[in-house]
Amino acid sequence: MRKYLLLFGAISTIISSAALAETSLTIATVNNGDMIRMQRLADDFTTKNPDIKLNWITLEENVLRERVTTDIATKGGQYDILTIGTYEAPIWAKRGWLLSLDKLDADFDKEDILPTIREALSTNNKLFASPFYAESSLLMYRKDLFDKAGLKMPEGGADWQFISEAARKIDDKKNGIAGICMRGKAGWGENMVMVTSIANTLGAKWFDENWKPQFNTEKWKEAARLYVNMLREVGPGGASSNGFNENLALFQQGKCGMWIDASVAASFVSNPKESRVANEAAFALPPNVEGGESRGNWLWAWALAIPSSSSKSDAAQKFISWATNKDYLRLVASKEGWANVPPGTRKSLYDNPEYLREASFAAITSETINAANKGKPKVQYSAWGYLVIPEYQNIGTAVGQLFSAAVAGQLSVDDALAQAQSLTTREMTRAGYIK
Repeated sequence: MRKYLLLFGAISTIISSAALAETSLTIATVNNGDMIRMQRLADDFTTKNPDIKLNWITLEENVLRERVTTDIATKGGQYDILTIGTYEAPIWAKRGWLLSLDKLDADFDKEDILPTIREALSTNNKLFASPFYAESSLLMYRKDLFDKAGLKMPEGGADWQFISEAARKIDDKKNGIAGICMRGKAGWGENMVMVTSIANTLGAKWFDENWKPQFNTEKWKEAARLYVNMLREVGPGGASSNGFNENLALFQQGKCGMWIDASVAASFVSNPKESRVANEAAFALPPNVEGGESRGNWLWAWALAIPSSSSKSDAAQKFISWATNKDYLRLVASKEGWANVPPGTRKSLYDNPEYLREASFAAITSETINAANKGKPKVQYSAWGYLVIPEYQNIGTAVGQLFSAAVAGQLSVDDALAQAQSLTTREMTRAGYIK
């Protein structure tokens, strides 16, 4: 009898051990600094939830978008948690591809999420993706180079004429310093974020009220020439291949005099452990045109969502609660300081005196996020740094390839615009927007 009891006990132990690891979540995410940090800190979650195992799929931005879009559209079921943005969330929710986040922890406090971000990730007042961090665009520059050139950033932000002149003054190719860095890598979420932001600033529209493309207008020619000529003349070598991560590395290494990109980069360029120019990094609103209201601020959040194909919704919502709650911000702060917590998502963060004291960029990040729609053209689509229509993912990437080719000198600006007009007209006609 004793043998049977021992055997039964051993079997029970094995079963109990297996039960502790019975739920395995596969998480698809992007290879940027904040997401890599989340993976490093995930032991905090698994210690509290020993019955949940985490499998990470970490991908470059363009590859992530391609794979998760294919998987969710075909109901492939490869992933239990997706890292998506404010572009995908409303479109995919309306198609029934995402599960609503209605089982988050009791202390999650949805009302603490910044209203502009919460609304961008919601459909019919239901949250379908929870923001990990949020951003708008920001101008980062080196104070030492400005001082050396006798330049002073205007109060309240500069216009594009000042930025163009400043970039040429601080450009120092002999010493490996580009006057300005901007995204040149092709992709609707890469270079077209920058191109569309410049277009918004100058008053150029993607479409007229009848959905006819407007790349043949003078405003688009002005925007395209500004972008392409700046990168050709005072940008870094190989600019047409540089996305967010590549430009971040260049700025941290002291090879960019200015950089216009996501406000989330501020914590990385001002961190002395990661940036050679941390003590010289300064921040300003992105440029406008003289007398213009819009600064082309984009609005974006990397957020965590659950595909409707996942059968592990309860466990997935536990993880999302952990990763996007206020307690996670305190965890990061305890490990790496308040200046390194994921920004832009919660009102309470911008009421936190410790954060405001440690993060020199906190106030301007809040300002640029809140101004994301200010002065934008009144059009039938959301005009941030991308267009919230299902067709934009393919059209934006195709047009992005044309602008990237123009930066590389393979196309003239006029040829790039003409081809953009043609292919966008064709695709919008095929999709039924143009009759």
